[in-house]
Amino acid sequence: MGFDNVVIVDTTLREGEQFVSADFSTEEKLDLAHALCDFGIRFLELTSPAASKRSRSDAEKIATEDLPATIAAHIRCHVDDAAIALDTGVGALNMVMAISPILRAASHGRAIPEVVRIAAETAEFVRKRAPHVQLRFSSEDAFRCPLNDLLNVYLPLSELKLFDRFGIADTTGAATPDRVGEVVGLVSRLTGTPVEFHGHNDIGCAVANAHAAVAGGAQYINTTVLGIGERNGITPLEGLIAVLYNEDSQATKSSYDLRALRPLCARVADLVGVPVPFNQILVGDTAFSHKAGIHTKAVYNDPRAYEALDPADFGLSREIAIGHRLTGWNAVRVRSDALGYRLSLDALKAITARVKLAADSRTLSIGDVDAIIAEVASEPAAD
Repeated sequence: MGFDNVVIVDTTLREGEQFVSADFSTEEKLDLAHALCDFGIRFLELTSPAASKRSRSDAEKIATEDLPATIAAHIRCHVDDAAIALDTGVGALNMVMAISPILRAASHGRAIPEVVRIAAETAEFVRKRAPHVQLRFSSEDAFRCPLNDLLNVYLPLSELKLFDRFGIADTTGAATPDRVGEVVGLVSRLTGTPVEFHGHNDIGCAVANAHAAVAGGAQYINTTVLGIGERNGITPLEGLIAVLYNEDSQATKSSYDLRALRPLCARVADLVGVPVPFNQILVGDTAFSHKAGIHTKAVYNDPRAYEALDPADFGLSREIAIGHRLTGWNAVRVRSDALGYRLSLDALKAITARVKLAADSRTLSIGDVDAIIAEVASEPAAD
């Protein structure tokens, strides 16, 4: 499956709601659902309607909002959960059940054959009740599960032809890209069923694991805005967008409103009461900043020299810092030109030397740099 066929299943309204400081109101959920769809998301996952009275009411409101997206409810493998979710009018059910030895023991206490039986019974109920609803079964904690156990769940379930997708979840965020690619590829090939990947970020591999999942055959990837979710969260939407853009910028630009990404991230950050991290992929304050002299010279000549992503496509601009001891005369030249000066190389080098000297003892503002430029520019040229 190629990167141009990836379907983003955004779960900001489900996994994101599990972020420690998240408490979205009904109105905020509706606003976010519209914002995600405006950005280009076509698959939204919601908290289980069985979780609470308001969760059910919220699901009903979003499902009837006439959004240009498939609305999915995340549910346990339980007939009652499925019935409640179907009553809300959602178009998809995302069933999940623990299958690793440690999580089965701590969660439901069922053996692998019992997991298969329960998943099958729930799926049969759904198909009888709502034949056309999209149905996914996902194995929770798949990457700490022996491969034999994993296949002993997916293979018999695939033979039933009840599921549209199989989910594979790195619930503890401890998997690495090679392992993700291996498991996703194996399940995809042996079951012939589309695969959805859900990856947490506990060891910092969520974006790389999403890339590996797609390379291994996954067509569906779970994201949240800013990666919010349990603990360190999951694959951030902006991280996956960066991966897709890097693979095919034209296809990504045609599928998503890239200029809406930063405002969307800022909105979610505000709602959950956290700042956007300075180094957040694409949307952080330093995402397109340059400082070192050898970098700035090359960037002035051709931004692609040090940028894999074009900030202009995201409605952003690069920042080139010059008021520091690492600055070079090329950066000073560009600033001087912008101020209307046309200075000789000797003058530019003199300014650079003064900037470096001053920056060794204090922090310089752009105004300080401009003052040095003006001072040197006013000096009579040497004979």
